[in-house]
Amino acid sequence: MHKQKMNLPTDLMNAVQVYFDALYYCDTKLLNKVFHKSSSLFDVDKGKVFVEPIDSFSKDVGGRTSPKSKGQKPEAEILMIDWLSSNCATVKIRIRAHENIFVDHLGFVNGEDGWQIVSKIWHLEKVID
Repeated sequence: MHKQKMNLPTDLMNAVQVYFDALYYCDTKLLNKVFHKSSSLFDVDKGKVFVEPIDSFSKDVGGRTSPKSKGQKPEAEILMIDWLSSNCATVKIRIRAHENIFVDHLGFVNGEDGWQIVSKIWHLEKVID
């Protein structure tokens, strides 16, 4: 019996789509599936580093009004994928949530639970009036 080869780019793209959907629908089940349970999110605001563990971010997302419920069309794109190995990649994305446009660097690893985000560095690129 031959072992089926995993399609790495497709599987990673599917994981990125889970991330996009989690934020578009404010779906914490999807969010907790795509983020590793030990992951954290980082930003810098006015020179101060902001660190948020995934549990805190998940609660925050769960309390938001979803872009879908406001009638916003999904606006998300992959800007770059940097393959560190066949099991590690950094994915740069741009995503809109309401009037906010964010650029994220998502650190993905392909482990026992498939492709998951282990770190997120995010930046509020602009606010739409």
